[in-house]
Amino acid sequence: MTGASGQDQAEVRVFSGLDDLTQAQGEVLGSSRWHTVTQDQVNLFADATGDHQWIHVDIARATAGPFGSPIAHGFLTLSLLPTVAAEIYRVEDVTMGINYGLNRVRFPSPVLVGSRVRAVGELTEVSDVPQGKQLVVRYTVEIEGHDKPACVADMVSRLLR
Repeated sequence: MTGASGQDQAEVRVFSGLDDLTQAQGEVLGSSRWHTVTQDQVNLFADATGDHQWIHVDIARATAGPFGSPIAHGFLTLSLLPTVAAEIYRVEDVTMGINYGLNRVRFPSPVLVGSRVRAVGELTEVSDVPQGKQLVVRYTVEIEGHDKPACVADMVSRLLR
């Protein structure tokens, strides 16, 4: 993922602790900066996962195919969430955060190689767990210039004191 220019830099929302985060339930936390999805990223993801389907890695065939270009793997788009989450919000006074899973994931629109994407995070749930809080943040990954998002995912995380 390559960064966009400084004018696209999003401001990270900082929470001083878990109680402040609880008060933000139901709010849009913000958006990440724009990131360009490159063919090199797609190729590396294909190598890491073993998914070398031609729509991702065969540039000539993909250009003649249904999307007119190679597309990023849906799971590549999903794997960007930790990076963009760190650009959207941060909670201080916690010892660690862990990925607890996903409640729902959809890929409404493909991401063509060369597209710019960003995520918008909405804090949909906050609940108590031993030693901390469990969060559900709905991330909507937008594609610049497109009405339909690339991905909508409800990511579950645990932040521990």
